Amino acid sequence: MSASDLSLSTVGQIAIVIQDLPRATSYYRDTLGLALLFEFPGLAFFRCGEVRFMLSTAEKPEYDHPGSVLYFKIGDIAAVHSTLVSRGVEFVGAPHVVHRAATYELWMAFFKDTEGNTMALMEERANA
Repeated sequence: MSASDLSLSTVGQIAIVIQDLPRATSYYRDTLGLALLFEFPGLAFFRCGEVRFMLSTAEKPEYDHPGSVLYFKIGDIAAVHSTLVSRGVEFVGAPHVVHRAATYELWMAFFKDTEGNTMALMEERANA
């Protein structure tokens, strides 16, 4: 394979560093509603669409910090926001428009998980 043939286009798994595995597992399974696939000592794996989502403690001290922002693509940000608020999720702010394009508006709402990682809801709402 040449360098010009390389195309990284599919994410297979995302790892999120956590401090307390039982607490984080409960949050992602029960509060956010992700499907728990399986657990292994020190790890929990979830299905999030086509991506496998892994919770783990840091393997080395330099990795022991909140990770990348995950954006959950959803269809109705107001309804999902309301449901998650009723489950105790604390949002940084209300859902709001972050970009307007010719055919859609991009809406987002940010929150933190139990481990301090930033997460977001994301809706691409078609223009009327």
